[in-house]
Parts: sequence; structure tokens; C-alpha cells
Amino acid sequence: MESARSRGAGASGVPALAAAVSLTGEGGSIAEARHFAADFLTRARTDHSVSVSARAMDLTQLVASELVTNAHKYAPGPVLMELRIAGALVSVTVRDGVRARPAARAVDPLRVGQHGLEIVMAVAHAFRVDLEPDGKRVTASIALTDEPA
Repeated sequence: MESARSRGAGASGVPALAAAVSLTGEGGSIAEARHFAADFLTRARTDHSVSVSARAMDLTQLVASELVTNAHKYAPGPVLMELRIAGALVSVTVRDGVRARPAARAVDPLRVGQHGLEIVMAVAHAFRVDLEPDGKRVTASIALTDEPA
């Protein structure tokens, strides 16, 4: 299920836009998350004249992929991914049904794999985890342009 909505202008005159998609965890949902993120930012750029840098496009797809991968790996069942533009940031939020907080592992250049959360936290302008009665909400925000946010 996909929904999209837009609201009035945000703090910097950029329209507040949002879209969400439910991802089942079956094969292809991580690629679907990346494509959904790219399509969302492309629509924001073309339909709403939002400035979106190539870096923001790449990082948003990376963050969407990593957050959805972690949710599917550690939480059974479907997840909801929401993208929201407000001001100079795009936020990627993934909700799942497990109330455990994700934790980035200590940096270990010899470790193969399991660097996803570490990467998300390194590239995000902001990162937060909110526990909810039926699971958690993990949100990472990325600057839309290469200008300081």
C-alpha cells in the first residue's frame, strides 16, 4: 500500500511533502524501498521544485535500504517506511513491530558486514529511535542540498 500527501510550505519555503509504503519483507522489498525513495525525491524535484542534490538522492536511497534491511532482519512482519520533506531535510522513517532499540556496533575495520547502522549514523544530519507501544520508529534525516542545513 502506498500513500502520498503534501502540505503547506515548511520553514525554508520548501513544501512539506510525505509519502509512505508498506514493505512485506519478501524478496525485492529492499530494492522497492530504494526505488520508492528515488521516485519520491524525483517527484519532489519535478512536481514541487524542491532542490535535491545528487548526494541527497544517493544518501536517501542508501539510508532507506539500510533501515529497511535492519527492520526485516531483526523484526518479523511488514514494516512501514515513510519519507518526509520538511525545510531543508528529507527524513526516512521505518516502523517495525519490535520494541528493541537498534545499536551500532563498535567500529571494527576487520568486521565483514553489519556496518549498516554505523553508516546511517555517519551520513545522517540527525538520527533518532522512538519506542512505541507496538514497536519502534527509526528516523534518519538527510540534507536535501549540499549546503549546510
